[in-house]
Order: sequence, then C-alpha cells, then structure tokens
Amino acid sequence: MLRAATENDVGTIRRLRNQQANRDVSITSHEITADEHAAWWAKTSVDPTRRVLIYTRDGTTAGVVNFFDLDGTTGAWGFFLDADGLAERGETLPAWIEIMREATAYAFDELGLELLTGEVLEHNTVVRQMNRRFRFTEGTPETLSAGGREITVIPISLRKQDRRKGQST
Repeated sequence: MLRAATENDVGTIRRLRNQQANRDVSITSHEITADEHAAWWAKTSVDPTRRVLIYTRDGTTAGVVNFFDLDGTTGAWGFFLDADGLAERGETLPAWIEIMREATAYAFDELGLELLTGEVLEHNTVVRQMNRRFRFTEGTPETLSAGGREITVIPISLRKQDRRKGQST
C-alpha cells in the first residue's frame, strides 16, 4: 500500500535511505545527515511538482517512493526499500515487485502521467532486469562524477500505453 508521507515519516525515510544497500545504488552515496535531510524535507514537502509516498507491507513501513519533476503528463521517480528489514523477513522480492506495481499504477492512474522517467546505475544489474520486466526502456548511458567516484547512469522511461497492467510479473 502507498500513502502520502508526513512529518512523522521523516526520520524513517532518512533511516531507510541511509541503509548501505540503498546508498550503494544511489547517485548520492554518502550518509545523509539530519540537517541535510531536514532541508530536503522542508523543500520537498511544499513542492507541488513532487510527491513522497510511504510503501507499507503488512502494516510495516517497507519503502519510500519519490515522484518529482511532475508537470501533469510526465514525471520522474525513484524508490528504495527497507533493505535490511525485508531481507530479515525474507520478503525482498515480493516487496520489490509490489512497490513497482503500485508505484507505476499511482504514476499513471493517480497522477495521470503519460511518461514516467528515472535513472539506474549501470552496475545495478538486478534493478535493470526488474525494470525490463516492468517494460521500462533504457536510454543512452552517461558517465558522471559524484561523491568522488565515477558512475555510469542510465536513463529509463515507461510510457503509459506500454506498462504492464493487471498482469503478474
């Protein structure tokens, strides 16, 4: 289930984002400080082109979905899961499929987008495979310098008419 994030979720969002597994596959890989996170939330929570959603599974917060650059027909997204908690419970794969299914449905059915975009790091082959299962297409990779490391970022996109809808992945 997805629901809008509130002020009460800010600490949980930071804790999940700072899990090593999530930092390893993010462009910004350093540990997010409390002040940095508070500044992000202060800006994000009032930005009409953004939505931050909490993904819950069996009543427990299990991930965060970020939509940004929303303009009515297009938008970008990203998400991260509670990698540590889901791994402990043996629920990573089903949660991953569920959050992607719910987030893409939200993008197209709730936000009314025609095109959903995002980015994935080249070395994140597991996510790239899952993106393909959900019919995202990859664009031209770009090499960037971020946080003292060189990374290759691949843009992804999914058009509304190309999505998997009501199908098992």
